[in-house]
Amino acid sequence: MNKRLFVLLVVLMSLSLIGIIFVQAYFINKTVANEEERFTANVKRALTYTSNQVADIEYKKYVRELDELLAKSKDPDSTDFRSITVYKQDDNTNQIIIYNTGILEENFKVPSLIDISLDSLNFSKFTGKTTTQIFDNNGLDNDFNNRKSNLEKVFSMDKLQRAAFEEQYREEIKNTPIRKRVSKRMLERFLKKKLREDEIDIDFEFAVYHKDLATKVQSDNFEQELNPTIGVPIFLDRNDESEYRLYINFPERKKFILSSIIGMTMLSVVFTLIIIIAYASALYQLIKQRQISEIKTDFINNMTHEFKTPIATINLALDAIKNPKIISDEDKVKRYLKMIKDENKRMHAQVENVLRISKLEKNELNISKDRVKLHDLIEDAVTHIELIVEDRRGYINTHLDATKSSVLANETHFTNVIVNILDNAVKYSNKEPKIDVFTENAGNNILLKIKDQGNGMSKAVQKKVFEKFYREHTGDVHNVKGHGLGLAYVKRIVDDHQGHVTVESEKGKGSTFIIKLPLIS
Repeated sequence: MNKRLFVLLVVLMSLSLIGIIFVQAYFINKTVANEEERFTANVKRALTYTSNQVADIEYKKYVRELDELLAKSKDPDSTDFRSITVYKQDDNTNQIIIYNTGILEENFKVPSLIDISLDSLNFSKFTGKTTTQIFDNNGLDNDFNNRKSNLEKVFSMDKLQRAAFEEQYREEIKNTPIRKRVSKRMLERFLKKKLREDEIDIDFEFAVYHKDLATKVQSDNFEQELNPTIGVPIFLDRNDESEYRLYINFPERKKFILSSIIGMTMLSVVFTLIIIIAYASALYQLIKQRQISEIKTDFINNMTHEFKTPIATINLALDAIKNPKIISDEDKVKRYLKMIKDENKRMHAQVENVLRISKLEKNELNISKDRVKLHDLIEDAVTHIELIVEDRRGYINTHLDATKSSVLANETHFTNVIVNILDNAVKYSNKEPKIDVFTENAGNNILLKIKDQGNGMSKAVQKKVFEKFYREHTGDVHNVKGHGLGLAYVKRIVDDHQGHVTVESEKGKGSTFIIKLPLIS
């Protein structure tokens, strides 16, 4: 994949993911705000309901007590009658119609129902009377003896009476202490009833305030400073105003609101996490595939380079054998045939190394293990590599200090493990290779340390050095022969032996490979 296209793809995916997260956060925040508004509206509705119910109960109680007093006082203390008469002449029917409307006001003096300091209060009862009379008009002035009909109706003046009564009631009741008008228990009952109807079933605190001062009508733990505190006026006058306000707050308001959306929020968070994990996995796979692509390209280049030399050698040897002067020389023919065989073995060994790693990954390689001395395997591996070390004027020293070295291992494969590490120590030393091999016992384990003074490696390389096909880039990928399989093979074999392999290294100061294996008794 083109590098620019890869970067563009990663940027677009990242922006999409960030956008999804922001949208989810916006909707969660919006949902919380909507729940806050709905909660506040329900609470205000409960407060208004309570305020109306309390005022209505107080008014009905007052009316009931007044009716009882009026029933005891049969005769009014004074009466007053007012009326108005209207005359109308109908020319079509030659009749005169007289309309008469009158109001009877009966005044009673009754004991005060609220303010005991007053001896009595005045109460007015109104009764209405209407009369309609029709006379024939005979042309005689002021002669109303010829009456054709008379309609009389008596009715109660409820609206007028109620208006006068309410005016009087409000004037008398407004100076009454609030504790005598409403109880804490009544407020709590109405509030709880209405809140439960709106599915708000949590603890609350309430209080009645008079001109911003607390009254005795309040719950035990009410705190006006607790935000948000919601309030409405209570005991309204005829102008819908009041000096009293009923307040309520909820100590666990935030918890209740969040609990109402916790299901949706958790689903949103879970799905967002799934998207993030999927994105991270996809991004990881993209980067991994890109790295594998680069590694495989290097591997193919290195393998091509590795095969090119033996193939060229074989071709040259074959051309030489074809030469009439050479073909007659048996010693030279044998020499060239040996070269062909050696190069063929070299190519075969490389192919086997690739196949061996493949089989290890598929668990198809059968590794039988026997009791062996690790020191014997080390000495055998050293003999494979010491001629190359001596040829480059270096040294390889062994310090086999472990008193116990018996392990359960496959002799061939584990010897190859040690050879591969030693071979790397030689290949990655620009100067003469200097190698030391140590062993020591650590509890029920034996430690094998192979230390060189070569090029070393960075921390980033140490993390990847045991990965298949990985090779450190040093400008020319072919400056050191190989195809990134040696240390991958080492790790797979050591793991199969229930061991552990690590590397300690510093750039320019060499590396130390440490293998830890369990001992057997």
